[in-house]
Amino acid sequence: MATEMINRKRKADDEGGAKKKKKRSKKAREDEGDLDVEAGLNRAFERMDGQLLADHIAQKVTRFGTDLSSVELSDLYISANAIKDTTSFQKPRNKDNLPEFLEEFSENPAKLSEAPKSNGSPHTLVVAGAGLRAADLVRSLRKFQTKGNSVAKLFAKHFKVEEQVSFLKKSRTGIAVGTPQRLIDLIENESLSLDSLKRIVVDASHIDQKKRGVVDMRETMMPLIKLLTRKELQDRYTAEEKHVDLIFY
Repeated sequence: MATEMINRKRKADDEGGAKKKKKRSKKAREDEGDLDVEAGLNRAFERMDGQLLADHIAQKVTRFGTDLSSVELSDLYISANAIKDTTSFQKPRNKDNLPEFLEEFSENPAKLSEAPKSNGSPHTLVVAGAGLRAADLVRSLRKFQTKGNSVAKLFAKHFKVEEQVSFLKKSRTGIAVGTPQRLIDLIENESLSLDSLKRIVVDASHIDQKKRGVVDMRETMMPLIKLLTRKELQDRYTAEEKHVDLIFY
């Protein structure tokens, strides 16, 4: 009798394990189907609203932040209501469609071509995972560049931080494109001001040939989340005064 009960339990466990394995395999196939390497896009981000994005980012932080305490991890949490829903955008989230995307989710698209009066104080920060990708985005955003309104290149590849400090101190810029750690460095040395900031756009959909995006690698994800959860930004995602839109492209 006891042997029969044990055998039944083993069978149930085996069936349960098989179902879980099948479910995981199905999810893996669905996730894999979202990765369009030829286009360089993870299309899953097109369907993610604020809650799905908040959960996705939290999972990545937990995965890569294994050396952090629970308190430190909680400080890196971004709530769903802090993230702007952009699921209504129907076009592929590639570099060519970024200008149209910005116009669609800006209250006053004409102001994208204007720069705040203060030097080194952009209204838009675009955050990319690598220097080459950031350079591509700079080129795609040049339609907003006018006399007295530069699109700033704030990434490490080919540019020394001293050069960028000098540029920000003497130039008005409406849109700045950079990599997470370089943006943090420029904020902390007070060259890059967040006073005029209206939106942060994370280039989340782009993937490389190894199917990795900015949130898929520890070396980019951890600086990214530390940038997004800076004290001078956190409260502004949900505040009416000096509000900042947090957008995942």
